[in-house]
Amino acid sequence: MKKTTDIIAFRQPESVDDPLTEIARDGARRMLAAALRAEADAFVAQYAEETLPDGRQRVVRHGYGPERSILTGIGALDVQRPKVRDRAPDVPAEKKIRFSSAILPKWARRSRSLDALLPVLYLRGISMGNFQEALAAILGKDAPNLSPDVVSRLTGEWQQEYDRWQRRDLSARRYVYIWADGVYLQARMEPQAECMLVILGATPRGRRNSSASRSACARARRAGVNC
Repeated sequence: MKKTTDIIAFRQPESVDDPLTEIARDGARRMLAAALRAEADAFVAQYAEETLPDGRQRVVRHGYGPERSILTGIGALDVQRPKVRDRAPDVPAEKKIRFSSAILPKWARRSRSLDALLPVLYLRGISMGNFQEALAAILGKDAPNLSPDVVSRLTGEWQQEYDRWQRRDLSARRYVYIWADGVYLQARMEPQAECMLVILGATPRGRRNSSASRSACARARRAGVNC
C-alpha cells in the first residue's frame, strides 16, 4: 500500500481576504510609521541649538534602519525605525546623544500593546473621528519626545486622510451587491464594546470594497448605535 503525505498550508493572518482587515492593517502600518517619524523629529528638535564649530546642527536625522516585521494579531506590519545621529567628532561614545524610541524599542519584534491596540484604534479613529484619543491610547498621554504640537500635527494629517477617504468618488464604480453590518470594536478600553457600521460592496468581478456612508451613520446613531 502506497502512503502519501499531503502538506496543507494554513492561511496566515496577512493573507486573509477580508477588506476590513486590510483597511485595519494598512492604517495601522501608516499610523505606526507616522508616529515613529514624529517621535524622531521631536527628539532632534530638542537639540536644535546644539551646533558644531562649523555651525552645522549636531543632532540630525540619519535615515532609517532596516525594515523589519512587527507581529500583530492581524499579521505582520513592516516598519523602519528612524535613526538619529550625533555628529560631534570628538565626543566619547558614552557621552554621545542617543535616540531611543519609546514607541518601538530597538530589538522589538512583537509588542503586546501594539498587537492589541493598533488595528482596533485605527478603526476606532476612523469610525469616531477621534484620532487624538486613538494616539493617546497607543503612546500614552505623556509619551516622551511627543509634544502637543507634534501630536496635533499627526492627528491633523490623519483627519485630512479620513476626509479625503470620505469624499472619494465612487460614481464610476459598479456594485452588484451591497450589504451592511455592524462590527464591534473593543480593546479593553471600555466596559462596553462600540459598534462601527461597515458597508461593503461587491463588484461584478467578485471583489469587495468598503465604503462609507454619512447618512447611514446618522441613521445608526438615531437608532442608538455608535458609528
